[in-house]
Amino acid sequence: MKHLYLFFLLITTLGFAQIPSNYYDSANGLTEYALKTELKNIISNGHIDQGYGSLYTGYVTTHTDTEYENDGSILLYYTENPNGTDPYGYNHGSNNCGNYSAEGDCYNREHLVPQSAFSSANPMRTDIHHVIPSDGYANGQRGSYPFGTVSSASWTSQNGSKRGPSNVSGYSGTVFEPIDEFKGDIARAVLYFAVRYEDTMDNYGAFDMFNGTENQALEDWAITMLLDWHYNIDPVDQQEIDRNNAAYNYQGNANPFVDHPEYANLIWNPTTDTEAPTDPINLVASNPSDNTIDLNWTASTDNIAVDSYDVYMNGMYSFNVVSNTAIVTGLLPDTNYCFTVKAKDAVGNESGFSNQSCETTTNNGSAGGTDCLTETFENLGTSSGSYSNVTWTGDDGGTWNATDARTDQTLNTRAITIRNGTLTLPTTSGGIGSLTVTTQRVFSGGSGTFNLNVNGTLVGTIAYGDTQQTITIPNINVENNVSIVIDGNSETSNRVMFDDLSYTCYSSLSLGEFNIETIELYPNPVNHNLTVELKSNIDTTIEIFNMLGKQIVKNIINKTSTLNLEALNTGIYIVKITQGNSTITKKLVKE
Repeated sequence: MKHLYLFFLLITTLGFAQIPSNYYDSANGLTEYALKTELKNIISNGHIDQGYGSLYTGYVTTHTDTEYENDGSILLYYTENPNGTDPYGYNHGSNNCGNYSAEGDCYNREHLVPQSAFSSANPMRTDIHHVIPSDGYANGQRGSYPFGTVSSASWTSQNGSKRGPSNVSGYSGTVFEPIDEFKGDIARAVLYFAVRYEDTMDNYGAFDMFNGTENQALEDWAITMLLDWHYNIDPVDQQEIDRNNAAYNYQGNANPFVDHPEYANLIWNPTTDTEAPTDPINLVASNPSDNTIDLNWTASTDNIAVDSYDVYMNGMYSFNVVSNTAIVTGLLPDTNYCFTVKAKDAVGNESGFSNQSCETTTNNGSAGGTDCLTETFENLGTSSGSYSNVTWTGDDGGTWNATDARTDQTLNTRAITIRNGTLTLPTTSGGIGSLTVTTQRVFSGGSGTFNLNVNGTLVGTIAYGDTQQTITIPNINVENNVSIVIDGNSETSNRVMFDDLSYTCYSSLSLGEFNIETIELYPNPVNHNLTVELKSNIDTTIEIFNMLGKQIVKNIINKTSTLNLEALNTGIYIVKITQGNSTITKKLVKE
């Protein structure tokens, strides 16, 4: 079971050097073994062999548990229990093997492609994309057996990984089967190895999954099974994307099958996929608040795999999610919104639209009726005093990330404490007006600031000191989708608590208090003609926006005027009226 997170963009910004946006450009348009060779060239260039001992350091960023217990312990594919508390675990920097006689004694480095296959040569031996941390005893039970599915287990780990006779069609030996949660991660690591070391794959006959060739590299049965694990059993999720970014930061190259899952079929199963997913059905919009609406629908099916869903609001594309549920945030109170959904596969085939479902937000005055996002940090999970990457689900259901952070401090209530790291907020669609957050430095150090970035642009600084203070950054005023990152601690050794963070939606309703003369709009709701009645002859700008912020109408008038709105679609609109430096807005209903 993958834990799929709800956010508007499938991008998580971490404190790592990110994989360049043009990293795979030279592979565009290629298929089959030509694509495989070009990917080998891409991921070989820049790959730095950091050494065998450094892997333990690399695991701090690539294999820290930020998803299950979320306690900063080491993530172990063979023994992690994704559905409950682990009976044992390890912290980075301690309990390295050593000797072991049972699970829980120590952890070591596991080569998913066994060292015997490549005679323990570098850089294969030190490549963090396929050399992962493992409980030492479970590692020993896996040995050098190929991966597969087991007919009857001769040994089973505490999380259900097992060893035993194969029931994979085409292979009859002993295999090791990880649990479904990590089958895709392991499959992508083996596929990566076959690409990265293409030039020497014909020398690796000691591993039964390899076929002794450079091009195909893998046995037919292994290809069929690995592609099934990759696409169907355990597709890429956000946590694996984060681990891939961290691995790139550590050794300078990436796993292309994490960034582009479609490459695996293009290489080993190049039949063109022209079949679109089935239409999503049973879409229901429900559970409205002043600023949010929940969506859920019956998942689509596909001949290969459904990759994601595009969500449309009031007939226009709004955001993309990977699961069949979503929480729409940044909405206006007392406003009706209508939604439809399309499914997409990995190569971009799209389904038709789902049914339409509409819901009206409440008007209870929650969060002042204008907040796009509020966070108390009460859902941080296990309290930990060690510094690591932390991921949690926020108060509004979005995914939050912090790097170089700890979770054991309190300010007003629980707080996230960041040292030389970043705080990445969920993306919202309602823009941002102003942001407020409470800060305080803990332990030793002085005063300083963090940077506040909106969509990659620095918009202000957040101060902190040795006493609690609440900071407001006003008049940010960025429309539509916003991605917010707090980073750049001016004193990188200072440890700073953040609590009670919120920001208001962008809306001309919140641009300030003005003494603009009373202006009347009628009729409202309107069917054909809207009358704008002024009380003076001052030049006045009238703008009408749809609920996604797109300008539909703009006129300049200096007396009472009539606007023909017959062509507008039925729905809710915002009318912005400006005289000089003064602005007011009004809600308009088009029948």
